[in-house]
Amino acid sequence: MSNGEALDQQTDVDDKNGAHEGALVVNSTTIPMAPPAATSVPASILTEGLPEDRYLNRELSWLDFNSRVLALAEDTSLPLLERAKFLAIFASNLDEFFMVRVAGLKRRDETGLSVRSADGLSPREQLSLIATRTQEISDRHARVFLDSVRPALAAEGISIIGWSDLTDDDRVRLSVHFQEQVFPVLTPLAVDHAHPFPYISGLSLNLAVTVKDAATGGEHFARVKVPDNVGRFVRVNRNETPSSIDAFLPMEDLISAHLDVLFPGMEIVEHHAFRITRNADFEVEEDRDEDLLQALERELARRRFGSPVRLEVADDMTEHMLELLLRELDVDPGDVIQVPGLLDLSCLWQVYAVDRPVLKDRPFVPATHPAFGERETPKSVFSTLRDGDVLVHHPYDSFSTSVQRFIEQAAADPQVLAIKQTLYRTSGDSPIVNALIAAAEAGKQVVALVEIKARFDEQANIKWARKLEHAGVHVVYGLVGLKTHCKTCLVVRREGSAIRRYCHIGTGNYNPKTARLYEDVGLLTAAPEIGADLTDLFNSLTGYSRKTHYRNLLVAPYGVRRGIIERIDAEVAYKLQGHEAGIRMKANALVDEQVIDALYRASKAGVPVEIVVRGICALKPGVPGMSDNIVVRSILGRFLEHSRIFHFRGADEFWIGSADMMHRNLDRRVEVMAQVKDPRLAAQIGEIFDSSLDPTTRCWVLQPDGRWAPAPADGEDVREHQEAMMRTRMGSGS
Repeated sequence: MSNGEALDQQTDVDDKNGAHEGALVVNSTTIPMAPPAATSVPASILTEGLPEDRYLNRELSWLDFNSRVLALAEDTSLPLLERAKFLAIFASNLDEFFMVRVAGLKRRDETGLSVRSADGLSPREQLSLIATRTQEISDRHARVFLDSVRPALAAEGISIIGWSDLTDDDRVRLSVHFQEQVFPVLTPLAVDHAHPFPYISGLSLNLAVTVKDAATGGEHFARVKVPDNVGRFVRVNRNETPSSIDAFLPMEDLISAHLDVLFPGMEIVEHHAFRITRNADFEVEEDRDEDLLQALERELARRRFGSPVRLEVADDMTEHMLELLLRELDVDPGDVIQVPGLLDLSCLWQVYAVDRPVLKDRPFVPATHPAFGERETPKSVFSTLRDGDVLVHHPYDSFSTSVQRFIEQAAADPQVLAIKQTLYRTSGDSPIVNALIAAAEAGKQVVALVEIKARFDEQANIKWARKLEHAGVHVVYGLVGLKTHCKTCLVVRREGSAIRRYCHIGTGNYNPKTARLYEDVGLLTAAPEIGADLTDLFNSLTGYSRKTHYRNLLVAPYGVRRGIIERIDAEVAYKLQGHEAGIRMKANALVDEQVIDALYRASKAGVPVEIVVRGICALKPGVPGMSDNIVVRSILGRFLEHSRIFHFRGADEFWIGSADMMHRNLDRRVEVMAQVKDPRLAAQIGEIFDSSLDPTTRCWVLQPDGRWAPAPADGEDVREHQEAMMRTRMGSGS
C-alpha cells in the first residue's frame, strides 16, 4: 500500500456498535461530530502540494540528538561529574549508532540495494554525510573533555593523568601493580609471516606497536589488547590512604610505559591506541526448523565477528601505522575517526563513581504515590484499584511501591490465580522476575513473554528465560517476525464467586533500576474492558489467535498507526467545523511518514500541533504553507524522557503507550496504547504537557531547516521541567 493510499483511509463506522449520524467511531469510541457530509474532507486534498523534501534525514537527526547530549556536557551550570557522565553517555550512544544504524546502511550499500531514505538520499550519500558530521562532533566531544571537563575535574582534586605526570614513588608502586596484576593477562601478538594479523574484537581498546630488532634493524608490528575485564583507569593514590585527591591513570598509559617488559630486547619505535566498531545488527531466521533460543545464541556468537564499520585512532597516529591498520582490518579511509586524547570516553562512568556528592545532582528519592501511601491499616493494591484507576509517573512516583508492589502482591496473594506479563528489558537482579518465580512456585499460572531479541539485552533475557522456565513459569518468546515491545501485566484474581482482572499498561520497561532514571508513565486499572482486551492480547501472544481489533486498546502492528492517524484526522474535522482542536504528542522519536503527513494535513487545516520529542524527528516544523502550526521541542536532563503520551484536544482524549512513531514500532513490533479516561488522571497527563510546553521551559526548538536552537533565549527567565516535576511531587507529599 502506498503512503497516499494509507493516508486516505477513512474511519470505520459501525452502526452495530452504536454509531449514528453526527458521530465518528474510532476503534469503538464514539466522538460526537456534526453530520459527516459537512466535515468530509478527503485526505488527498490536504496532502496536495506537500513538497518532496518534506522530511528530515533520520540518521542526521539522531546525530543532532547526540549533539544535544553533548551540549549538556558543555553546560557549566550543571554539576561537574554530571557533565562527565554526559560525555560517557555520548560515547556509548555513538557506539550503538555505528553498530546498528551505520552498519545497516553499509550493508545496503555493499549489496547494491538502492533504496533511498524518505528525504531522497542513497545509502552512500547518507554514509558520507554521517562520516563528516561524526568527525565534527567527535572532535567537539574530545575538546569538551580535554579543554573543559578534565581541567575542571583536576581543580576539584580528580585528576586523569599520564605516566609522565607521576612521581617517582608512584611509578615504582604502579610498576609493581603492572607486574603483579596486569602483565600476566596481557598477550602481545606479533604480525609476521608466521603470525597473521590478529582478530580485533569490536569495541576493544588496543595498542598498535612498532618494535625494532636491534640485531637485524628490522621493524615489526604487534598488537596489545588493553584488558576489558578490569577498570579502564588505575587508581594512583592508595585506596587505604585517606586523601582528598583522586588520581587516575589510563590503563593504556600503564601498559605503554612497560612495553619493554612485553618486548624485551626490542626497541619500541612507536605505539598508538586504536579501537574498532563492528556490525552488531543481525536478524534471526525465525522460519527455520530450529528453536528460537538456539538460533539467537548462534547469531550472538556471530556478532563479535561482524564487519568493521568504524576505526577510531589517536590523532597522533603516524600515516604509516594508519595505512597498515586500514589494510589489515579492511577498513575504508572514510570510516576513520581521529580522536584527540583518550579514546572511548564511556570510561568516564568509572570517574563518575567517585564519592563526591557535591559534584553531582542532589539525590532524588522517588515518593510513594498517594494512592499507595502508608495508612494505619495498609490497603492492598487490589483494594486501591477497585476504588479507581491510578496513573504513576516515574521516576517521580516510586516504581518499587507501585508497579513492583502490584506484581509482588499478586505473587503472594492466595486469591490470585494467574499472572501474565511481558518482559522486554529488566534489571540484573530483578525483583519482578523473582516475584514471577515465587508465584509459579506457589502454584499460580504464570506466563512470561520474554523478548529475547531485545537488542544488546539478548544474553540477559536468555538467562532470565531459562531461570523462569526452570521455576515452572510458562515462557514464550512472542510472535514470529515481531518483537514484543509492549509493557503489560495482567493479574487474574478470584473475589468471592467472581473473577476480576487487574492490569498495568506502561510506557517503560519492568526495570526497577532504569525506573529511577527514565521518565515514564503507567496506568494501573481494574477496568473490565481493559482486562478483556489484555486477555485477548495475551491469547494472541501465546497461542494461535490472530486478533487485529480490540475494544479499547490500539495494538500494533495492526492498529496503532491507523488509530493515531484517525484521531489526527478527527481533529482536522473538528477544526473545519469551527470547534476547538489541537494535538499534543510526546515521544522518543517521530519518523513515520504517514503520521508526519497526517500532522502536516492537520497544520494546513489550522490545527495547532505541539510535539515534544527526545531523539529523532523527521518532521519539518514551521514551514510556510505546510507546517506553520507545528512546534517541535526537545527536553534533555538528568532523567531520560521516555514516555509516549498523546492528547487530542477536540476529542478530549489522552493516550499512553509503548510505541514511538517509527516504522519498526508500528510495523514490526507488538505495541499497546491505552486511553486514560478518568478525568483526574487525564489532568495529570495534561500537566506533563503543560510543563513540557511552557514557553519558559529550557529546551531545544527544531527550526524549519532542521537545526535545533536552544530556548528560551539568553537572559530570559527559564524553568527546568524535570525540577518542576520533582518539586510538584515533593510538594504534594506523594
